[in-house]
Amino acid sequence: MNKPKLLIVDDDEAIRTQLKYALREDFTLLFAEDRGSALTTLRAEHPELVSLDLGLPPHPDAAEEGLKALDEIMKAAPDTKVVVLTGNGDRENAIRAVQLGAFDYHLKPIQLNELKVVLQRAGYLKALEAESEKSLRTHETTTRFEDILGNAPAMREIFGIVTRVAKTDATVLIQGESGTGKELLAMAIHSNGARRNQAFVAINCGAIPETLLESELFGHEKGAYTGAHIQRKGKLEMADGGTLFLDEIGEMSGPLQVKLLRFLQQREIERVGGREVVPVDARVIAATNKDLKVELHSGRFREDLYYRLSVVNLKVPPLRERGDDVVLIANAFLRRSGQLHRRKFRFSAAALEAIVHYPWPGNIRELENTVERAVIMARGTLIEARDLGIEVAEGGSDLSSLRQARQKAEREALVEALIKTRGNISRAAQLLGVSRPTFHGMIEKHQVNAKEFR
Repeated sequence: MNKPKLLIVDDDEAIRTQLKYALREDFTLLFAEDRGSALTTLRAEHPELVSLDLGLPPHPDAAEEGLKALDEIMKAAPDTKVVVLTGNGDRENAIRAVQLGAFDYHLKPIQLNELKVVLQRAGYLKALEAESEKSLRTHETTTRFEDILGNAPAMREIFGIVTRVAKTDATVLIQGESGTGKELLAMAIHSNGARRNQAFVAINCGAIPETLLESELFGHEKGAYTGAHIQRKGKLEMADGGTLFLDEIGEMSGPLQVKLLRFLQQREIERVGGREVVPVDARVIAATNKDLKVELHSGRFREDLYYRLSVVNLKVPPLRERGDDVVLIANAFLRRSGQLHRRKFRFSAAALEAIVHYPWPGNIRELENTVERAVIMARGTLIEARDLGIEVAEGGSDLSSLRQARQKAEREALVEALIKTRGNISRAAQLLGVSRPTFHGMIEKHQVNAKEFR
C-alpha cells in the first residue's frame, strides 16, 4: 500500500529534521520553508496531507503568513487535509485556521506521538472521502439523466418516458410545481432527439405582457404597430427545425391559444400585420404549474389545445415526494458551490436532517438557492443547520424527542470522557474519537466547563 504524501511546511530546519525522522515510516515526506515554496510543491506533488506551521517568514512571530498559506492551499486543493502547528498561547488563530478549512491543529511544543495520531487520522479520513467520492460519482451516473438527478421511482419512470418520446416529434406537456425542473426535462427531450443539433428556443408565457406575447411568438411585419420599424421573426420561426419550449402555457390568453392551436394543426404561421403564410417545422414542448384540467372546466383553457399539447403528458413530482433525492441533489449543489469557491464543503448531520425534513415549497430552485446561501454563511467548510436558514416544523413525528435523546447521550459521553481524563481536553477528544476543534464545539454547545473536572 502506498504511503500518503505529507508536505511539511516549516521554516525551522531543526523541526523539519525532527519530523522527518519521526514520520518517514508512515508518510512520503515533502518539505517547504515558506508560503511560496509550499504552493509550488503542492501543485507539483499533490500531497494528501499538509503539516503547516502558522509562524512562517517574514513574520514568524505572527500567524498572518501561515493563515495566508492555509487559505491559498485550501483554494488550490480543497480536498487536502491540513494540520496547523502553532504556539500554545495562540489557540485563537488555531480555531480561525480550522474555520478556514484546516482539518485540525496541534499546539507546540510538538508531541510527536500525538501529532502522528492526528496525521494518521487525517490520512485515514482522506482515503475514506476519496472512496466515498468515487462511490458517489458511480452512483450519480446511475441516477443522472442529462443534467437531472433522481433515484425516486417516479423520476426513473420519467427518465424512461423521456428516452422514448425524445426519438419522436410528439408534442409534450410537462406539468409540475414551480422549481421542479420542467425546463431541464424539455431540454433533455430536445438533446436526445433528432433535432439535437438545431435550436432550442424557450419563452415564458407568464413573464411577457399579453400585448407583446403575440409578436414574440409569431413575429411581426414592418409597420405592424407603432415602434415596429423592421420585420422581426418570432420565437416559432427561430425554432424552425428545432424545438420551441412554451413555459407557463396556462397563462396564455384565449386569442393566442387559438393562434397556437392553428399552428399545431397547420404547421404554418402569419406574422403580426402580415398576410404571408410562413411554414414552420418546430417541435413544441409546453409546461405549466397549473392543473390544466381545472382550467378547462373553468373555461380559461381550450380543450382542443389541451389535447393537442398533451400527446405525451409528464407529471413531475415535487421534491418533498422524492425521498432521498433531496440529499443527492443537495450534495450535488454543494460540490458545485465548492468548485466555484475552491473549497471542500460538507453538510453536518444536523444540516442533512434539516434538509430531509424541510418540505421545500420552492422545490429544486429553492434547494439550490439555500445551498448557495449556506456556503456564503458558513464559518468554515462544515455546513451547519443554522447556515441553511430554514425552519423545520416539529409535529406529529418523534423527531424532537429523538434529537433531545441524541443531545443527552452526547452530553453524557462528553462528561464521562472529561471525568476519565481529569479534564484533559486532548485525551478526552481522543477517547471520543473526535478532533480537538470538534470537542471544543461540543463543550460550548453543552455549556460544560472542563476545568471543573481537573
